[in-house]
Amino acid sequence: MTDQTQESAHLRSLSDPNEFWAELAQDITWDRRWDRVLDDTDAPLYRWFTGGKLNTCFNALDVHVQGGRGDQLALVYDSPVTDSVRRFTYTELLDHVARFAGALLKLGVEKGDRVVLYMPMVPEAVVAMLACARIGAIHSVVFGGFAANELAIRINDTQPKVIVSASCGIEPNRVVAYKPLLDKALALAENQPQHCIILQRPQLQAEMHEGRDIDWHDALNDATPADCVPVDSTDPLYVLYTSGTTGVPKGVVRDNGGHAVALKWSMKAIYNADAGDVFWAASDIGWVVGHSYIIYGPLLRGCTTILYEGKPVGTPDAGAFWRVIRDHGVNTLFVAPTAIRAIKRDDPHGELLNPQDIASLRALFLAGERCDPDTLAWSQEMLNVPIIDHWWQTETGWPIAANCLGFGQLPIKPGSPATPVPGYDVSVVDEGGREVPDNDTGQIVVKLPLPPGCLPTLWHNDDGYKSSYLETFPGYYVTGDAGYRDEDGYLYVMSRVDDIINVAGHRLSTGGMEEVLSSHPAVAECAVIGVQDALKGEVPIGLVVLKSDAAQDADDITAELVRMVRERIGPIACFRQAAIVRRLPKTRSGKILRGTMKSIADGRDFRMPATIDDTTTLDDIAGVLTTIGYPKTKVPAAT
Repeated sequence: MTDQTQESAHLRSLSDPNEFWAELAQDITWDRRWDRVLDDTDAPLYRWFTGGKLNTCFNALDVHVQGGRGDQLALVYDSPVTDSVRRFTYTELLDHVARFAGALLKLGVEKGDRVVLYMPMVPEAVVAMLACARIGAIHSVVFGGFAANELAIRINDTQPKVIVSASCGIEPNRVVAYKPLLDKALALAENQPQHCIILQRPQLQAEMHEGRDIDWHDALNDATPADCVPVDSTDPLYVLYTSGTTGVPKGVVRDNGGHAVALKWSMKAIYNADAGDVFWAASDIGWVVGHSYIIYGPLLRGCTTILYEGKPVGTPDAGAFWRVIRDHGVNTLFVAPTAIRAIKRDDPHGELLNPQDIASLRALFLAGERCDPDTLAWSQEMLNVPIIDHWWQTETGWPIAANCLGFGQLPIKPGSPATPVPGYDVSVVDEGGREVPDNDTGQIVVKLPLPPGCLPTLWHNDDGYKSSYLETFPGYYVTGDAGYRDEDGYLYVMSRVDDIINVAGHRLSTGGMEEVLSSHPAVAECAVIGVQDALKGEVPIGLVVLKSDAAQDADDITAELVRMVRERIGPIACFRQAAIVRRLPKTRSGKILRGTMKSIADGRDFRMPATIDDTTTLDDIAGVLTTIGYPKTKVPAAT
């Protein structure tokens, strides 16, 4: 990198984006050089590296093998739920990918065709994604175990020629049959694939639909390894659906050229990870983190990436992450704060952590949910490495704000993901689109054009892209997050815009109250929601999960929590109620379902989120809310 600091790189990226990104694009192998770096001819639908041709799989695998590093480990699969570990060198992974790409070609999949993946966390899922990229097909991964109706919606939208699935997924205490869910989804779907390739796992054999379903291993028989197919830089690499925690799913498009440039550069600039390093994003391939930082980012950079089929706790205990770091020499760990909070809840004093087990670890990155200062401080004390909070979204595909370790670590401010990453021109604005003063809360927006790697549009829905993200503040992308910027330029992402509550005319962030609650020594995690109030419009309620070793009386704890919020934020918050719950309802990626809990508290109809990890938790939440007087009317059934 020619820039010496994150600040200088950021300034250069905004003053001359063409020169900045053209320089970084030299690190990618192109079949044809681009004609234009930034193409604004159809603004606000911007495109990057138009006229260029490349293949993402070639840059992720073939480049390293041809460069003499084929014997390096590319992928390590660690599965405590099946008690197995499998390792693949770059040469071995390339062989598997080329053969499966040949199998797809044999079934008629061509450049531009869609392939839906409905898979557990197994190496075959990685192989299938890269195989699609190899032949120019567009993959769309749906989280394994997703409800049949939600899967059917995605099948109808992408109209895949082939679906790749497995007989089952494996949870700590159960086997989840995938094939019946897939069969039900196909019965509901209007558009039908020509074939389904099914990986039969030893834990459960799926029934096959004759003429449509093909066993994974049978599909590989007589398959000729496929060469890479050059695609346009602006051609889609994948479609990934996001609905957040509510609403209708949106198909986020990721292009090939800008994605490869941004992801490869981000590995070094942000995570300070380079070829040969061991990088572990403890996420799922069904989420954007899995796409960007289990698969594409690390492999583009030439790292060894970890694919983990397990949980932070329960497989077998809260020491599972430390064991993986020890066994595979992990240098960088990327995980959601909710996973760290689960570990802290079960092992608050780090009794399962042996410092020698994590000697290889250089940094811990947190993203996906806001990282409260208490979680950051606990992680710092336990791990004694830089704990880097950073912020990004499914739509952006890579971080918006981060402490970029590749430039040298900035001072850490608890509660902040630091400053904007080069390429992102970030502002905090009021409802009229005017920038607010430092330390005032507003909506966080990014000035167009978004940098390479971000979504150029939604799948077959340019109008939906504009209305969802670009029309509220013309010239800006709306992140949907609220927060503020301090006098040093550090961002504080406090909550979703919907989680800003209006208490007697005062706009208050629930994230600020959660920060206070999480600092209590007995609290493992928490959520604050605003509930309807006839007098004040809305008032906040705190829902908290206690640590396993919490010894205080529950009533004493809730009284202390109320007092703490009133002392630190003030009576203006009208915070008078906190309740203890067994657990908080979350998506499978770890996001707390605040909006759904608010709907329950207000007695409003709500759409059951497709991504919820355990619907019984909502019943528990409803019971707790009832005991403290909410909802004022009977809870309507979820729709």
